[in-house]
Amino acid sequence: MSESASQAPLQGIRVLDLSRVLSGPSCGKALGDLGADVIKVEPPEGDLTRTAQPRVGGIPVYFAQQNCGKRCVSVDLQTEEGRDIVLRLASRCDVVLENFRPGVTVRLGLGYQRVRALNPGVVYCSITGYGQEGPAAGRRAYAPVMHAEMGLMEFTARKLELHVQPEAVSHADLYAGVHATVGILAALVQRERTGEGQHIDLSMAEVMLQATEWTAVELAGGEGGRFHVFGGFHAPVLRLADGTVVCVPGDPVSTFPAWTRAMGRPELLQEERFATHVARAANRASMVALLQDFASGFDRFEDFEAAIGTQRIAVGRVRSLGEAATADWAVARGALVDCGEGEEPLLLPRSPFRFSDATAGTHGRAAWQGQHNAEVLGELLGLTKEDCAALEAKGVLAQRRPKAPATPPGGRAGPPVR
Repeated sequence: MSESASQAPLQGIRVLDLSRVLSGPSCGKALGDLGADVIKVEPPEGDLTRTAQPRVGGIPVYFAQQNCGKRCVSVDLQTEEGRDIVLRLASRCDVVLENFRPGVTVRLGLGYQRVRALNPGVVYCSITGYGQEGPAAGRRAYAPVMHAEMGLMEFTARKLELHVQPEAVSHADLYAGVHATVGILAALVQRERTGEGQHIDLSMAEVMLQATEWTAVELAGGEGGRFHVFGGFHAPVLRLADGTVVCVPGDPVSTFPAWTRAMGRPELLQEERFATHVARAANRASMVALLQDFASGFDRFEDFEAAIGTQRIAVGRVRSLGEAATADWAVARGALVDCGEGEEPLLLPRSPFRFSDATAGTHGRAAWQGQHNAEVLGELLGLTKEDCAALEAKGVLAQRRPKAPATPPGGRAGPPVR
């Protein structure tokens, strides 16, 4: 590899991460994985996710996954001195990232126009629920609100013929984080051409409309039929003889001809109930029962996958998150990284970026609250350790070291190291 391989793509880029919980922090984490120096600013009470369980080495694992590798300072923005410190930090950063409600940073004297006056090249990204302007701009917005209001919950329930249920994963936050990362990278590229920064106004609502691949179909009146060629709404979930549960993509209404070849029973297509799309849709239960009977004849997932693979039918084994992260493919790819200290491992998903000519990936440790107060403020603002100690005594800065780790019920949290 060339000499550039020792460098990360965003080496030399500094990010001030004012965001909280998930949407913004996940964006800041991605930028850090790409080599940026990310400085996370927390209030004296800490990021909300610092209260989460379980903990490893006193650090909440949920917090660590989105903030590992960042330098952490803790500043009280309700004080004039605290706001001045953060404004001065922003003037020395390439990127400022925040996910407050519209108007909050302006009231704090940390809005885009104020920062831009000091730092014309800044790329300032604001993640909100409904954007900076408009009738819904001031509403509180969290991922469950977005899932409800942007059609995800209704669409999922309708297609799966279930009652409306909340989502288990914060899709809206995570999708917003990904789109914010893309927007910031694009703005940094444009700054290379123009020398000017800009404000990115990213709304979770618009992200969800774009990220839900069925939005345009619904706007056009819906599918208008009973055959779901592309969707996973009727993907059969089957159980093998050894108890393994599998999911097979595709609606059998469309894929049944391939299934009959895999089963060695092409004559089934001659039966009236399975001869056409319309007939198969009307007899879906009988058709899935045949698929289940076939699956029940396999004691090993590998044998079942090979059998249906002859007809180019894909299949996935239903796993828990812990099982997925420690599967053979994950071990071979190095998909987990230990970001713990001492003898207690803190296993986190490694960044998915793999570059042929640069380094990138999850690195460093998850910092305790305010761990880098003196380091960051000394490096960027010229404050001494004595200055920082005085600011802590006044309540402008805060530190909170993790408590001694306690062993969770049942032993160490997380999947075993393989």
